[in-house]
Amino acid sequence: MRMRLKHWMFLLIGIVLVFSLAACGTGQQTESNTTNDSVETQESSEQSNTTNHATDSISESEKTEASDETQNDAEEYMHLFIGDTEVSVAWEDNESVSALLDLAKAGPLIIEMSMYGGFEQVGSLGSSLPRNDKQTTTESGDIVLYSGNQVVIFYGSNSWAYTRLGRITDKTVTEMTELLGNENVAITISYGGEKDE
Repeated sequence: MRMRLKHWMFLLIGIVLVFSLAACGTGQQTESNTTNDSVETQESSEQSNTTNHATDSISESEKTEASDETQNDAEEYMHLFIGDTEVSVAWEDNESVSALLDLAKAGPLIIEMSMYGGFEQVGSLGSSLPRNDKQTTTESGDIVLYSGNQVVIFYGSNSWAYTRLGRITDKTVTEMTELLGNENVAITISYGGEKDE
């Protein structure tokens, strides 16, 4: 009887031991699978982020290139004449100048200007451009957009909310005053060449 009881006890311990080992192996395998899944998910996420980052970089790069092309076009091909005098302009890199460039490509813009305030001449474009007005203190030579549809060129200084278009770079304060400070003038903004008469 005791022999049988011992025999059953060993058998029972053996069964419990087998089930315990089987359960531990499954747990380790599950943990291993979970770890592998986690690593694969992380790698997939990193690849996705890398792809998205590359796409974002391309988009930003393309935007920058397009903006640079517009800026180069404005700098190289958009000309400003005050009366018959061509002046050099450093055009801004913004939406307003891009829109102005498009207008100039369609044909020369002739704007009749009027003296105002003893420091500027202002004239209507005849259409509105995108604007991003900021409080600005202008100086002689500054070219700005006022109210989205008027070009202002300064030979003095003023403080107001404007969108910057550019700056005349080859004239002194005295020369700007001579060009703008005596009578109303017409300005011409042309694309690609000489002033059309």
